[in-house]
This record gives sequence, structure tokens and C-alpha cells, in this order.
Amino acid sequence: MSDVQLTALEVEEKLRRGPFHEWLGLKVLSVGDGCIEIEANWREEWVVNPDRKYTHGGILAALVDLVADWALVSKTGRGVPTIDLRVDYHRAALPGNLIAKGKVIKFGNQFSVSEAQVFDKDGALCASGRGVYSTAPPPPPKV
Repeated sequence: MSDVQLTALEVEEKLRRGPFHEWLGLKVLSVGDGCIEIEANWREEWVVNPDRKYTHGGILAALVDLVADWALVSKTGRGVPTIDLRVDYHRAALPGNLIAKGKVIKFGNQFSVSEAQVFDKDGALCASGRGVYSTAPPPPPKV
């Protein structure tokens, strides 16, 4: 597979076709060779504890997965299926937009590895992780 040159806007249009991604309020800030940076607009529905107002870990895990996945877009031109995912939580994410950064660690013809970090509005690391993704070419369309 050769590298695919897409702008941040083109990647955002592809990414936001998914209703869940649209609901997360994602904005692609930058996309480069094997890397991506995305902002997620904070929502009250993310809160797991109304007294402390911190964001549910599932939202952080979703951001780790999607930004690690979409870091591969410069190589594949598309999102790819997740095979395995590990997420580590470092601190509570309190109200405010989140910034997720992903980068490709190893790109392969069948499987690839990417890692991601999610930061709060103050730049503190809230979660990080690594995923394995299927980067095999999609099957040809059925006739």
C-alpha cells in the first residue's frame, strides 16, 4: 500500500460519516505521515459521576481506539478494523474538550500497530493505549 495524501478536512469528512463519531463532536486538527490529532467536544452525557463530573472511561477508550485507528489513514485512506486494544487510565478527565493524538508504530500489509494519547483541556495526560489493526486490503466488491 502506498501513502495516501488526505487533508485534515477530507479525513474529518470520512471520520464523521459514522454517527458515533459525529456524536463525539470530532474535529481533525492535523493529519500527517502516520499521525493524527483530533479534538473531541466535551458533552454533559459523558459524565459518569455527577458529583465530580469526570468523563466515563469508555469515552476515553473510544478516543484511544479511534485516534490510533485513524493514524493509519495516511497509509490506508480509510479507517480499519480493530483486532486488539489496550487502554491505560492516568487521571480523571474533567469537563472540557479533549485532544487525542495517534501515531503509527508499525505498518504492515496485514496488521499494523498504532498508539494514542488523550489529553484534557489543560494538556494533562488522561489516557493512553495501543491497538493492533487489520490493514489488509478490503475484499473486492461482490458482483
